[in-house]
Parts: sequence; structure tokens; C-alpha cells
Amino acid sequence: MQLTTFSDYSLRVVMYLGLKQGELCTIAEISQAYAISENHLTKVVHQLALGGYIETVRGKGGGLRLVRDPKTIYVGAMIRASEGEAGLLPCLDSAGQCCIQSSCKLMAILREAQTALFQVLDQYTLADLLATPAPLQHILMPANSQ
Repeated sequence: MQLTTFSDYSLRVVMYLGLKQGELCTIAEISQAYAISENHLTKVVHQLALGGYIETVRGKGGGLRLVRDPKTIYVGAMIRASEGEAGLLPCLDSAGQCCIQSSCKLMAILREAQTALFQVLDQYTLADLLATPAPLQHILMPANSQ
């Protein structure tokens, strides 16, 4: 399984905002820190706001900030929210069109693997990702780490 860029950017945004500890940040600031497109981040930020992870403040002096405690933001839940509930293969989601589906052993193995993946991801929170903030701050916010 390969996560989409959308999931990657979603995790990056909440990590950045978690490092800022409630301080307002801009999409431009996050885009510059990660060297990624502002246009892509705008879409990600919109979804994170709809999901209740962040709040956006409009107008001069506005920006965005994390509104949930990092201990309550589970990596598995974020990935499910951004990726959806799709299985590793279409046949895992519903009755597919594969001619061997009725006797395929691979389906059970892939379901087990997918379940195991999310069991691991569900063990970790944003707080775990930020447990040692200094190295990330040094990379993403070099002016603040001196």
C-alpha cells in the first residue's frame, strides 16, 4: 500500500502545527518549510478544518492552528480520513469482478495485512510524532531553533 500525497501532506501539516503549539501559522509558511505546493496545502488544510483537526482564521493576521490535543489525533484515523476505507485491492471492498474471487486465498491475506497495518497506525498519535520536537524544529523552523 502506498499512501497518497494528500495523506502525507495532512500528516505534515498537523505535525507542523503541533510544533507551533497553538500559534497561528500560514499556508505559505508551511509550504516554505516543507518545500511543497501552496495549492496542494490549501486543499489539505480545507479538509483538516472540516475534519475538526485545525481551525482557520480569516483576514489580516489570520492563519491556521491545531485545535485538538495531539494525544487525541491518531495516525490511523487521519489516514482513514484522507484515504477513505478503500482496500488494498478493489476485490477487498465489495463483490468485485475478478473471476477467481470465490476461491482466492490472496483476499484473506491482504485483508489480514490491511488490518495489521491499521492496528499499528492506531497505536500512534500526533503526540508520539512530536515527542522529541527539537530535531523537527531545527529542520522546519531554523530561525526558531537558534
